[in-house]
Amino acid sequence: MAGRINDDDVKAVRDAVPIDAVVSEYLQLRNAGGGNLKGLCPFHDEKSPSFHVSPAKGLYHCFGCQEGGDVVDFIMKLDHLSFAETIERLASQAGITLRYEEGGYTPGRQQGERTRLVEAHKVAAQFYVEQLDSPEAEIGRKFLAERGFDQAAARHFGVGYSPAGWDHLTRFLRGRGFSDKELILSGLSQDGRRGPIDRFRGRLMWPIRDIAGEVVGFGARKLRDDDNGPKYLNTPETPLYRKSQVLYGIDLAKKEIAKTSRAVVVEGYTDVMACHLAGITTAIATCGTSFGEGHIKILRRLLMDNAGSEVVFTFDGDAAGQKAALRAFEDDQKFAAETSIAITPGGMDPCDLRLAKGDAAVADLVESRTPLFEFALRHVVSRHNLDTTVGRAAALDEAAPIVANIKNSSIQHESAVQLAGMLGILDTQFVVRRVGQLARWARERGRDGQDQGRTGRRAPAPAPDAVQPPPGPRGPALNLRSPAHRVERELLKLALQRPDLVSPAFDAYGADEFTAPPYATVRRCIEDAGGALSAAGDNTYLARVREAAPDDTVRAMVTELAVEPLHTRRDADEAYAGVQLVAVRLAAVNRRVTEIRGALQRLGPHADPQHLAAVQNELWVLQQYGQSLRERGYAAL
Repeated sequence: MAGRINDDDVKAVRDAVPIDAVVSEYLQLRNAGGGNLKGLCPFHDEKSPSFHVSPAKGLYHCFGCQEGGDVVDFIMKLDHLSFAETIERLASQAGITLRYEEGGYTPGRQQGERTRLVEAHKVAAQFYVEQLDSPEAEIGRKFLAERGFDQAAARHFGVGYSPAGWDHLTRFLRGRGFSDKELILSGLSQDGRRGPIDRFRGRLMWPIRDIAGEVVGFGARKLRDDDNGPKYLNTPETPLYRKSQVLYGIDLAKKEIAKTSRAVVVEGYTDVMACHLAGITTAIATCGTSFGEGHIKILRRLLMDNAGSEVVFTFDGDAAGQKAALRAFEDDQKFAAETSIAITPGGMDPCDLRLAKGDAAVADLVESRTPLFEFALRHVVSRHNLDTTVGRAAALDEAAPIVANIKNSSIQHESAVQLAGMLGILDTQFVVRRVGQLARWARERGRDGQDQGRTGRRAPAPAPDAVQPPPGPRGPALNLRSPAHRVERELLKLALQRPDLVSPAFDAYGADEFTAPPYATVRRCIEDAGGALSAAGDNTYLARVREAAPDDTVRAMVTELAVEPLHTRRDADEAYAGVQLVAVRLAAVNRRVTEIRGALQRLGPHADPQHLAAVQNELWVLQQYGQSLRERGYAAL
């Protein structure tokens, strides 16, 4: 049984790994003000960024789907790891050696399954790289050289070679402490008649890395005629590798994609290499599958759904390439980015093009791109006989919805005019009006879907591959339009984000001064964690408050309040904090005054004089206190 990771080491890992650095490995972050960052949430589909990260607090929160937590929570949820596996991964990145209790640390036995599989792939990748220098790998080096790749290029992309024997890698990994079960589970080995054998044998090897840069699989290219396997053989589906959720080269391209707001999608490993070496360092490729939903999600998080961003697809000009382009166009509306297509000349892929005409030709290919919708239009129109009235009408019926779906309204109008010219329809405005009508209908259908919950009308069923809206927020519903709730929320945000501004006064506030039950619970969590005053000089304050939460819903609320920006255009100061403190206290006093007046009315003229006097005295004291709060503000607390 795995030992428990030492608590001090867990804390050291949390402190050593900045949350913004980790999150930036998965999505692009931009300044959100107040020291916070924001980006597109990786946990649900959204059009505008609602995912906030607070580097100073080490927390994240999405105001769309309500996911939140610290750096450990982020990795656990996004990569589906256990707590121990997450700590082990982050410790490895930070160079921290972990100590395990209950018997100490035994390498290979106490690490989580995913951590072991990642380590096996890392060792295998290095093994393959070293084998590329062997005499047997001459055929692999020749293959690379013939395609314009030298040793430096091979090293940059981690290209290696798998020996032709049955179990070279299997025996090597066994010697490094990996079990047969782990080798089979990883996909590096497969069952043979006498035990595990190497899955990849006598092939050129490309390591496939996830967006965080970890090797999760391999792509293997056949080199010999006597190899009866497929031309390309990829790692099978494993706990690490899902071909629909990985993009080859994304680890090398992600920073440039985020910086330039452009991604270039090619078809193969050598195409990615050729593009990068030609200066197109935003090139990526799918791994033996068509470009789909999982790949779109990866790119959208990097492109931030910026209206000025672009995804360029490169395809051969043959029938298969055109079919692939049309498949890509089906997903066009899932991007906020513009989508374009670059058709390679003469059926050459980018690798062949670079070899034949040099780096400049590859760059020119990308620059010569045309909008993907224009390509789709021409394809649709080409299927009809435009010499007949019936043919032109049929072409318009099929092409007009394509133009109506164009997101940019000015481009939509210009494309409608262009379509009229392509069809030979002299009445241009007729085509423009037709497209505009279809676009309005589409918008109305979208509104109907949004109004379904309010009107009770049933919205049309979405297409099977349609992007579904994110689930509604979890936890107690709050009326944030209520002035009382709004100010209570702001005070709790201050108590979590700037406790120095509200303590020690805040610690004297009772949970009953917060009218929203979730806020009252958060107030109790702060009290259980030692109060706002205890935050002075203690960087564990927020962690203690989160640990004091009774359940995940309250813990999420704490995280949300700790990350949500304060509602002030200037930096929060004592004056701003004082206004919130006074507002919450004054509201509580007013509520109590109302309660006492109701009690006096119920007592009536026959009430016990002593009891009546006590109630009247409490009312007078509260009224005086309320008046003082209104006149003197913070000084009256």
